[in-house]
Amino acid sequence: MKLSRHSKILDLISKFNIDTQEELAKRLSEDGYNVTQATVSRDIKNLKLIKVLDDSGVYKYAQSGAKDANANDKNLNSILVNSVVGVDYALNTVVIKTHAGMAQAVGYVIDNVGFEEILGCVAGDDTILCVTKTEKSAGHLADKINLMVKS
Repeated sequence: MKLSRHSKILDLISKFNIDTQEELAKRLSEDGYNVTQATVSRDIKNLKLIKVLDDSGVYKYAQSGAKDANANDKNLNSILVNSVVGVDYALNTVVIKTHAGMAQAVGYVIDNVGFEEILGCVAGDDTILCVTKTEKSAGHLADKINLMVKS
């Protein structure tokens, strides 16, 4: 039942601009899922849903890894452009320098863009280390991030 409900939630948020737990519970109920607000809250946490600003300026639920959400892409790109101060690599490690306190936010963006080159990232206060399989993939990754930052 839980997997079916999660699938329905993902379907609903892709079709409708749902901005509250109550609205999500109502739509689930209309589709035959008898849920409480607490269940919806747990589902949102389990699915790692986030609220993003859509093109009309209204917040709505979306998948945290959704790469096709236009407004989400703009917000994520804005974080990179305004926070990253430098990108370089050595061997199979990419080092991203940010303004103080911004590495966690940039790390979140990097994780959610879904770069295939990355094996894993660690973010501190103003530095992010991204490990790749090869030096060549580290170079490609550094180039991609530099392009995103300069756009």
